[in-house]
Amino acid sequence: MKVEVATRADIPSWLALASQVEFLFGPMVDQPEFHNALRKNIDRGSAFCVRERDQYEGAPLMGGLFLSFRSPAYHIGWLSVAEQWRRRGVGTVLLAHIYDLIQPSTELYVTTFGADNPDGQPARQFYKKMGFELFSKAPPGPEGGSREIFRKSLNT
Repeated sequence: MKVEVATRADIPSWLALASQVEFLFGPMVDQPEFHNALRKNIDRGSAFCVRERDQYEGAPLMGGLFLSFRSPAYHIGWLSVAEQWRRRGVGTVLLAHIYDLIQPSTELYVTTFGADNPDGQPARQFYKKMGFELFSKAPPGPEGGSREIFRKSLNT
């Protein structure tokens, strides 16, 4: 599995991936805000993806991630893995790529699902397995479920 910087040719594949997780994240595919965020992350080189069988730009995505830098920390804005590729290491490969990109001695944050969201538990457990710890509460998600911010310290 190879992590690539996404291009605009990948937009239809990102939207197909987003459609699989709207039940968790809320509406995205028909939302101009999501399209704007997707294009912004692609244009600034902060949208990363794993394409099926390491194919060409525009191929179906196994998973994708948005990363933002807000001094002095990094934030995962969105991470999703296609249903048929879950539990096969795609999320781990995406995070490992991010760890290699970011400066040491910093913090990496992600907002994930609260303990009261049964559908969000796989994501929550994934972040815990990857060494993230609860940092603080976050505003509720679009479906009304709780959210929490997790943090991982990355040291030299």
